[in-house]
Amino acid sequence: MGRFANTWRLTKVSWSLLKQDRELLWLPVLSMLTLVAVAAAAAVVGFVTGSFDADGGAEGLGGSAVVLGLVFVFVATAIVVFFEGALVAGAHERMTGGDPTVRSAMGKAMSRLPSLLGWALITMTVGLVLRFLRERLGWLGQMLTFLAEAAWGVATYLVVPAIIIDDYGSFAGVKQSMSLVRRTWGENLISQAGFGLLGFVLALPIILIAIAIAALVPGVGMFVGIALGVVGVLTVSVVVGALGQYFKTALYEYATDGVAHGGYDVDQMSASFRTK
Repeated sequence: MGRFANTWRLTKVSWSLLKQDRELLWLPVLSMLTLVAVAAAAAVVGFVTGSFDADGGAEGLGGSAVVLGLVFVFVATAIVVFFEGALVAGAHERMTGGDPTVRSAMGKAMSRLPSLLGWALITMTVGLVLRFLRERLGWLGQMLTFLAEAAWGVATYLVVPAIIIDDYGSFAGVKQSMSLVRRTWGENLISQAGFGLLGFVLALPIILIAIAIAALVPGVGMFVGIALGVVGVLTVSVVVGALGQYFKTALYEYATDGVAHGGYDVDQMSASFRTK
């Protein structure tokens, strides 16, 4: 209960910052729209080039489909990483006394593009290797890769802030994140567990209302319920995700210089990231 209370306090501080920069919520929205556009383009290219058949049969898959799939996964990962970097850039600008805009945030991310692309390649490669092992090793592989994914997520939690704020390269950013996590290991990383729980708590009533409308209103109610559920859950995802990025930015600053920026306080930070 104490940890959730701390998460709620962190959320309020994060919201007090984010509401000054509401336009930055367009960054995760642009990320989603770009992903949809890239997925549609990949599907068109796949059908036009014959990389896979229109019936989706496995026999239609070949080397070109594998290459197209790898390119798509990399581009999709790079899009997510880029817009995450842009949001971190905007949060950092706000916490250091600036007044960020979508343009300034994306401009900062563009200035770090080579390192962000390197990090996208690293995280994609690790993800594909873990997926390969999970599919080949049965239940044991599923358990081991689950633990490996969790450890990797914790160890690399601060890579993007390291790249954006301190201009680390991709590999150096990984080392910096791992170093900070080792030196400031906590109970831990509330912005992963706590903000995820917060998102679930906020989305649950929307889902229940959407289900009720779909079940109780004949005909058009199903479409209204589905639309309400999708829009509501996406909205919660965008806002809670942005709040998490603001907190991650403040957490990186605290982990590197021991100072709580942007209205957060040291007690809140230490409750999330305690010195080992």
